[in-house]
Amino acid sequence: MHKKNKLIRYNMKEIDWANLSFGYMKTDYNVRINFRNGAWGELEVSSDEHLNLHMAATCLHYGQEAFEGLKAFRGKDGKVRIFRLEENAARLQSTCQGILMAELPTERFKEAILKVVKLNERFIPPYETGASLYIRPLLIGTSAQVGVHPADEYMFVVFVTPVGPYFKGGFSTNPYVIIREYDRAAPHGTGIYKVGGNYAASLRANKKAHDLGYSCEFYLDAKEKKYIDECGAANFFGIKNNTYITPKSTSILPSITNKSLMQLAEDMGIKVERRPIPEEELETFEEAGACGTAAVISPIQRIDDLENGKSYVISKDGKPGPICTKLYNKLRGIQYGDEPDTHGWVTIVE
Repeated sequence: MHKKNKLIRYNMKEIDWANLSFGYMKTDYNVRINFRNGAWGELEVSSDEHLNLHMAATCLHYGQEAFEGLKAFRGKDGKVRIFRLEENAARLQSTCQGILMAELPTERFKEAILKVVKLNERFIPPYETGASLYIRPLLIGTSAQVGVHPADEYMFVVFVTPVGPYFKGGFSTNPYVIIREYDRAAPHGTGIYKVGGNYAASLRANKKAHDLGYSCEFYLDAKEKKYIDECGAANFFGIKNNTYITPKSTSILPSITNKSLMQLAEDMGIKVERRPIPEEELETFEEAGACGTAAVISPIQRIDDLENGKSYVISKDGKPGPICTKLYNKLRGIQYGDEPDTHGWVTIVE
């Protein structure tokens, strides 16, 4: 079923692919699947950017809203590759279990992702530009109700937009700042789920960090304020003594990028540890990075603790370290088809 709306006729030759921002650009189509009467319906294709929502929908009142983020890449060989979509499907299902929403089966998730990428293939940036097609799946409760309980009806939507690097400098080091006065998520709360509320909780700290001249904020654990949690909306990792160390916490979103980097580190003979990381251990790291779908790896130049007058300088020369660089290049190579996909992470769009 197609819902028609006026398509924008871009002159694709005029798009400056190499200088895209990490922002929204209208593309031709999005896809939708509705859950009603206990079952998921047929996939619908729409060119309308808007959703028709009841004002009492649970997503608007009680936060029954989840989303994912993944990317499609055009390779040197012309093939289009989507990175780890089954992992995104599994994480969305975990979120659904966490906030009691209808779970979308992996095959239906995959059907929607492949469909929307094919429909918008002209918006997948050329290989040599370093840009990609960002894919945003969204799941919302749509039932009209005012009692606090799970919805009976849901809508799954996927839209895409071409994006450039998340940080303007691309793969270069950035300064971060520890913010203690705000928590992004609490232990045993919704931090392990990809829900909008966690991001809303980060906005004030993020603005403060930017106002102070930093790329992003750093969170300590909400319970004791002793251990490294997340950096902005990304996972943290540190490198020392040929070991990749990343926090273990009940309030951190399980990053698919971090999971992939841990595997690649092991492949390279680097030991991997997931454990609590006390703040003072920051001064012992030889390299460190923030990792996620948007930036892959954002190497950390330094982390400032303004309250205690400390500055943990990770990159003494201001450049990304050798292990961060190797991991970044390897992961990007797999995404673009330049490196062998030995773990079966990539889905090729036929």
